[in-house]
Amino acid sequence: MLDKVLIANRGEIALRILRACKELGIKTVAVHSKADRELMHVRLADEAVCIGPAPSAQSYLNIPSLISAAEVTDSSAIHPGYGFLSENANFAEQVERSGFVFIGPQAETIRLMGDKVSAIEAMKQAGVPTVPGSDGPLGDDEGDIVATARRIGYPVIIKAAAGGGGRGMRVVHTEAHLLSAVNVTRTEAHSAFGDGTVYMEKFLERPRHVEVQVIADGQGNAIHLFDRDCSLQRRHQKVLEEAPAPGLDEAARAEVLEACRQACIKIGYRGAGTFEFLYEDGQYFFIEMNTRVQVEHPVTEMVTGVDIVREQLRIASGLPLSIRQEDVELNGHAFECRINAEDPRTFMPSPGKVTLYHPPGGLGVRMDSHVYTGYTVPPHYDSLIGKLITWGANRDNALVRMRNALDELLVEGIKTNIDLHKDLVRDGHFQQGGVNIHYLEKKLGE
Repeated sequence: MLDKVLIANRGEIALRILRACKELGIKTVAVHSKADRELMHVRLADEAVCIGPAPSAQSYLNIPSLISAAEVTDSSAIHPGYGFLSENANFAEQVERSGFVFIGPQAETIRLMGDKVSAIEAMKQAGVPTVPGSDGPLGDDEGDIVATARRIGYPVIIKAAAGGGGRGMRVVHTEAHLLSAVNVTRTEAHSAFGDGTVYMEKFLERPRHVEVQVIADGQGNAIHLFDRDCSLQRRHQKVLEEAPAPGLDEAARAEVLEACRQACIKIGYRGAGTFEFLYEDGQYFFIEMNTRVQVEHPVTEMVTGVDIVREQLRIASGLPLSIRQEDVELNGHAFECRINAEDPRTFMPSPGKVTLYHPPGGLGVRMDSHVYTGYTVPPHYDSLIGKLITWGANRDNALVRMRNALDELLVEGIKTNIDLHKDLVRDGHFQQGGVNIHYLEKKLGE
């Protein structure tokens, strides 16, 4: 087992990783910016190292500072969490070259799946269903671009190959706007990601966002942990998730779950990962793979009983998967509400001091949060301050528990989106299950 792990992240995910390390008897090192001295995991870690000023570029994204912190603390591995450098192949490579274990896939795997074009091609070869598209980057020949769009059929979506987080995308409904949309997306992609490569896909009008959680040990063993529905989104950012995804075609589901598992074996995947799909009319269409632990991983843990972060740590230690596919059973249903420090109507961030914090409790209720009474939410980072998760024997039971838990949750001193979640879990269409990815935006607009 690993001896000491440096946690290269902050907030609730850093605390989540620390807890898993402590369960396995692994010592922990918390790195933090000057703005994050009072984070809960910093207080609880065996050692803490300040790695720079508040701006992420000078702290959590500063690779030399992170590796130096690992060196001076004699750490054996680095866990990147999610966000920041978690899907940065260069970081993974430098970590390994410096003599530490990167808790995640190999750098070449991150590169393969980080480029949307190469990822789609790899999934096609592995038998995973993909969205009809350009089958590679768009070239400079305008005639070829127009012909590709006609073959796919409008509407189409232009995407940055290196994109993510909802950036680098543009929907085109008519041929008259196609070429200008391609040029604008290229310019935006180069500015945001340093790579102007774009590709084209069919734009699905009312899809759901369904994803498959996988874990593989890089030794030829891989499992899937069923699926999640993440369709409640605002500006391509997930707001509320659930597992398993309700109302799917069971034959198609079984086929895709096994295809994802086999794909992990074929590409030699190591660690936790998520295959993301658009699902419409009983069909799955692969869009990307996240080569890290997801924000919404707790709902999968609740319905399978598998500790995903624990498995990450075991695999990074060189151990094989502790469970086989036939050991994984689906039990009940779970929801997760992302609690953000933001105005529930304008969505503007709301940093400041938390004057009162009371998490909910009871059977089937889990609160993953780094917040405590007296904690000051800084203005420099993502607004996520916690994740409220509920489990029930069935979807209705889990939803009732979520309603009750949201009513019990108290966060005062700052604005939060708790009221938005209270509205969502009482929404008639959501209660029925299966809303599409445009539903929340439409609801907010109304």
